[in-house]
Amino acid sequence: SPDGVSLVSDSMDTIWSETYQMQNPVADVKGNRAVIADKDGTTLEIYDKSGKTGSVTTSYSIIKARVSQSGLVAAILDGGDDTWIDFYSTDGSLIAENQTKVDDPGYPLDVAISDDGVIMMVTYQFVDGNDTTSYVAFYNFGDIGQSEDDRIVSGYTYEGAVIPQIEYLDSTRSAALKDNGFTIYSGTQIPKEGTTVEVKKEIVSTFFDENTIGLVFKSGKKDKQYTMQVYGIDGTLRFEKEFNVPYTTIKMSDGCILMYNSSQICVMNSRGSERYNGTIDGTINNFFKIGWNKYMLVLDNGVNVIKFK
Repeated sequence: SPDGVSLVSDSMDTIWSETYQMQNPVADVKGNRAVIADKDGTTLEIYDKSGKTGSVTTSYSIIKARVSQSGLVAAILDGGDDTWIDFYSTDGSLIAENQTKVDDPGYPLDVAISDDGVIMMVTYQFVDGNDTTSYVAFYNFGDIGQSEDDRIVSGYTYEGAVIPQIEYLDSTRSAALKDNGFTIYSGTQIPKEGTTVEVKKEIVSTFFDENTIGLVFKSGKKDKQYTMQVYGIDGTLRFEKEFNVPYTTIKMSDGCILMYNSSQICVMNSRGSERYNGTIDGTINNFFKIGWNKYMLVLDNGVNVIKFK
């Protein structure tokens, strides 16, 4: 909430609580680490499963913040004419900062950090003439990156594409989710470009886990408004399915495809077979799988653990 954060067990017992003052708190969680950022503000709070590990007051307003499994934090900051990407330790101390300009290397859209905190992945967008071009850069903050300009050990340019989202899928693989498909990268020190899938339809949503990339398109049909395509990381199309769920959020959770809006949830298995589709009393804030046939439903008035018959 704007006043603070609590960590609770699956039985809803409070493990710890911390207070802060934020206008628009946004959380990013990876493993046992979390960062809460005051979007458009200047406060970052960093946590692990024992409580707060560090605080940051940024020099500029925060656009986005991401945390790694090792607790290192990257933040995109709005500096007016320029944008900054700052990299922080678990205690909030500044490790590195990088000033970016609209024309070189572009405006940063997203940032992701490897599990060990060595690699920071950034996607930039810039306009080259009349064409939109994206650039994915990998910064190495270990020994290998010391000899490279700006610590960039590899980078890839994509003409005519927008890359609004990047993710580390596991300790060695990352993904760029584009407006026309996706690209997978692999490598712990110098990530290399691997599988690329391109599609012709406009992508309206994406979802993923360490083994899966899902793309959603408008189908153009009244009875089945959407089509999903689900791929393996190697680019193999696993299945394609039309559906008609009026979702606002779609994601992978423990091998299942979950869709929900403020009052409706839908659960599909990894092959696209629907297991449940129904409405819920209360306003849904979050929904995820926590065990075999066990799900956590976060409502505006509390939290429920549910099972399906």
